[in-house]
Amino acid sequence: MRRSTYSSASYAAFRPSYPPALFNRVLAFHNANNNRPPNSGTLVDLGCGHGLIARALAPSFASVIALDPSAGMVEQARKLTTDQPRITIRHGSAEDLLSFIPGGHGSVDCVVAGQAAHWFDFTKVWPALARAVSQHGTLAFWGYKDHVVVGQPALGPIFDRFVYGREEPVPETESMARFWEQPGREILRGSYSQIVPPDADWEAVTRITWDPDPETGAGNLGDAPEGALWQRKTLKLGELESYVRTFSAFSGWQQAYPGRKSRKDGGEGDVVDLLFDEVVATVPEWKAKGEQGWRDIEVDTVWGTVILMARRR
Repeated sequence: MRRSTYSSASYAAFRPSYPPALFNRVLAFHNANNNRPPNSGTLVDLGCGHGLIARALAPSFASVIALDPSAGMVEQARKLTTDQPRITIRHGSAEDLLSFIPGGHGSVDCVVAGQAAHWFDFTKVWPALARAVSQHGTLAFWGYKDHVVVGQPALGPIFDRFVYGREEPVPETESMARFWEQPGREILRGSYSQIVPPDADWEAVTRITWDPDPETGAGNLGDAPEGALWQRKTLKLGELESYVRTFSAFSGWQQAYPGRKSRKDGGEGDVVDLLFDEVVATVPEWKAKGEQGWRDIEVDTVWGTVILMARRR
C-alpha cells in the first residue's frame, strides 16, 4: 500500500502514462473467444491511482469501477475524471473487491491493475477474483520498473547506487534502498513471477516480460518480445528527476531525513539532487549546460515491463 504522505498530485503529473498499444493488447486478449457485444460488461480497475486506466478503457465497457486504497489518489482521480458517467471511483482495496460490486458474484467481465498488483495480498485477492469474475472473463496486471537512459550505459550504475545500493552513494547520504516497501518492490522487479493465477480458476495464462540492459544503455532494444516495449518515453532530464521523486522509497527517505531539503526548496540538496549531480557530471555536454540548462535536455528513456493476463475458467 502506498505511504500516507505520498504526493498524489506529483504521481499524476510525473509518472509516465500508458500507450494505446498496451490497452489494445489487453483488450485483444479480453475480446478473444468472447461473444459479448462490443462496449458491454463491467471493468474493475484495482489500485486505480489517479484514474488513467479507468478513463482509457471506459469506452470499451458499459461500466467501470475504480478502486484505490489511498484517499489522496481517489481525490485526485475524481478531480481528473469529469463527465465520465460510466466510471465510479471508490476508496477501497483489492482485498475488499467484493464489497464494491453491485451486480454480485460473477458480474465482472474484466479486472485490471496497472503498477499495483505487487502490493496485493493474494491470499485474499485470488478468492475474491474467482467469485467476482464471470466465466471467460479476464484479468490483466501490468507494471514497469527500473528505467534505463538509452545510449548512456554509464548512468546505470549511478542510479543503482542511489536507488538500491547498500552503501552510502556519497559520504553522509543514505541511499533509498531500505525505504522500498517490501515485498512489493521485489515482486515487481521479479516481473510478477511470484503472482501465479490458481490453475483451478484460470486458464490461458499469458506473460510478456522484458528488461532493458543497463550495462549497454538498453542496447538490447531489438530483442524485446512483441508487445513488451510499451514503456518508452522521451523525457527532459528535469522530468526524469521529478519522476524519481515519485518513488515511494524517496518518500520514505524524506521522512527519515526531514532536515535534508532539496535545493528547489532552499536546502543544500537531498538524495535526488546528489543523484542528478552525478548523472549530469557523467556527460560533458550536459554539465556544460549549467545548473538550470541541463533540465531541458531530452533523453530516450525505457523501462522494464511485465504484462500478466489470464481468463476465468
